[in-house]
Amino acid sequence: MIRLVIASLFLLFAVFIFVSEVIGFFKFSYVMNRMHAAGLGDTLGIASVVIAVAVLMGLTMSTVKLILIVLFMFLTGPVVTHLLAQVEVQTNKNAGKEYTEEDRG
Repeated sequence: MIRLVIASLFLLFAVFIFVSEVIGFFKFSYVMNRMHAAGLGDTLGIASVVIAVAVLMGLTMSTVKLILIVLFMFLTGPVVTHLLAQVEVQTNKNAGKEYTEEDRG
């Protein structure tokens, strides 16, 4: 019963993160801000879902594999986002000029 409650809390947190990610993605107009919202939301949201599944399954070999998946995501997600941002900066001549004060708030 306690594992179900803990897993439910992780899943609710994941839903909150995913909703925040979608709102941030559509709220921001500058591509770099959108990438930031999407990258952080995916990493934290998917990690929360995987942790919830691991809590429900208990301590098994599958749980170890799920933890390795989360570690892999935490290592590769920010790297891919950074590389995509570099491509945007190198290919878009107006990359720094598109940023406005409205994007901060």
